[in-house]
Amino acid sequence: MSATAHEASSHHGSRQFAGLLIGAVGVVYGDIGTSPLYAFREALRPFAHDGAAPHEVIGLISLMIWTLTIIVTFKYVLFLLRADNDGEGGTLSLLALLMKKTKRHATIFFFAGIIGAALFIGDAMITPALSVLSALEGLKLVTPVFTPYVLPIAVAIMLMVFLVQSVGTAAVSKLFGPITLVWFVVMGIAGLLHIADDTSIFAALNPFYAFDFITHAGFVGLVILGAVFLTVTGAEALYADLGHFGRKPIQVAWFAVVFPSLALNYLGQGALVLKNPAAASDPFFLLFPEWAMLPAVLLATAATIIASQAVITGAFSLARQAIHLGFLPRLEICFTSASNTGQIYVPAVNMVLLIGVLALIFSFGSSESLATAYGISVTGAMVVTTILSFQFLRAVWGWTVLAALAVLLPLFVLESVFLSANLLKIHDGGYVPVLIAAVLIAMMWTWKKGTLLVRDKAARNDIPLAQFVRSIERKSEHSPVDVPGTAIFLSSVPDMAPSVLLHNIKHNRVLHEQNVILNIRTASRPYVPESQRVTIERISPRFSKIQLNFGFMEDQNVSAAMPLCRQAGFQFEIMSTSFYVGRRKLVGDPNTGLPRWQDRLFIAMAGFAIDPSDYFQLPSNRVVELGEQMVI
Repeated sequence: MSATAHEASSHHGSRQFAGLLIGAVGVVYGDIGTSPLYAFREALRPFAHDGAAPHEVIGLISLMIWTLTIIVTFKYVLFLLRADNDGEGGTLSLLALLMKKTKRHATIFFFAGIIGAALFIGDAMITPALSVLSALEGLKLVTPVFTPYVLPIAVAIMLMVFLVQSVGTAAVSKLFGPITLVWFVVMGIAGLLHIADDTSIFAALNPFYAFDFITHAGFVGLVILGAVFLTVTGAEALYADLGHFGRKPIQVAWFAVVFPSLALNYLGQGALVLKNPAAASDPFFLLFPEWAMLPAVLLATAATIIASQAVITGAFSLARQAIHLGFLPRLEICFTSASNTGQIYVPAVNMVLLIGVLALIFSFGSSESLATAYGISVTGAMVVTTILSFQFLRAVWGWTVLAALAVLLPLFVLESVFLSANLLKIHDGGYVPVLIAAVLIAMMWTWKKGTLLVRDKAARNDIPLAQFVRSIERKSEHSPVDVPGTAIFLSSVPDMAPSVLLHNIKHNRVLHEQNVILNIRTASRPYVPESQRVTIERISPRFSKIQLNFGFMEDQNVSAAMPLCRQAGFQFEIMSTSFYVGRRKLVGDPNTGLPRWQDRLFIAMAGFAIDPSDYFQLPSNRVVELGEQMVI
């Protein structure tokens, strides 16, 4: 390579890294970047009557900075970003990897995975409502005239955010990074300018003050811990967005931009309250001079919209993973970018999130009230991730039990303390994320349990494929009529004769000259290269088995995969090919199978499932559906 070409390649690589870095600032850290709006304010609330003493303010700021350091820096940025599943992160990615590597304790890890996923969805409902309300409430400081309009404006913004999801975020996402970068810079400068208000706040950098605060605060300290944990909201996004940006940009963004800005802002808020205890009512916005208040509110609102967008996109990605891993029924998934498969839109999930967010806004009415409902979902998801990480260290990295415990037990204890602190808020609204998670866990558990029951019932009438092929190819007077063309029968059990094939012969009495049993398999890795997409096995002159392999992050597009089948040696003419799909009508039976409530829930969820021909994107004019009734 010439020097000029090398320089051009290096320049292109630098520009690409810079783009990923700015994108990571916007998407990955959008949520955690809005925490200063409310975290310190809520932590000070128990001192509202008497005011916080200087050592208590320093202790609180020390707690916040060291919570960021231990949980975000050590656990997520330095450790979990390395615990990837072929470059993908997140609770379900980690679960899929563990299920691939080991079958031990499979039930425990399955429930841990769906609990973590359910808590993340609950977080995706609360975060937009809390963040946007926190930002808009700064309008009250500009002028009290805005007070009656905070709630309507919040509702209007949320409606706009959710309605534009179907358009896609390709164009909007280009603005995410720069706006959030400005937000972090402004936050850092605002905090830096106030540190001089009382330089004793630098003592907060010493972890002794955090420890001293907790050991002497008693029960109040446990309550305050629930608010302190608000500083790390959005930390799970670090892990979930690993596949979109890569480890290095996320790590550099944290150390170069995000962590310094957050630390400076919290130090500035602490110094401001030490100088002027009355500023405890809203220490973030009071960092700004009166002339900058309105621009700060507008920038904060933009930042919270971006944070909302990031967590909504994460919910879409998680839903797709859950569908492909068999935890949810097949739902409609729309791809909003021709070049980025990570930009998707799931209408059903979008509607559920919108209803949940609006219900939270109307029910709680203010960020102060809503903050009490926050924390449980975040801490719960983090505890689950730590539990799964323990098995990851043992099964994937080959660590001993003692070594894994030495690294993760302190984190587990710390996060369990935070979870306990947040559980104290159950009666003040903390029950909301618990109820949301409980409903989602019940749904995922029911769907997994129900699909296994359906599969077992269907298996009772199954005929081994090899046996069926031998019997059908023995010519007799009862043999079906031979017809030209190719028939492709979708089947989830490739070694058994598909029921749709048996029904076709039973009712139509025909057999095509070429018959294919098509099995679509979801791998436990995020992406499968095209060279491994298709596996073909010839059973007899008229029967073949084809397996299409997709990663759990991929669009399972059969039409797009068919040319790869031709390249692999399967010859067919699409205009003489029919795709046969079975359709089941489920009927509940309280005396067998699932309990009555799960029967109803499973059947209702099945009703929301998208048609298989649409989900697998079969050629619309080449599909034949045959139905059957099944009692569960």
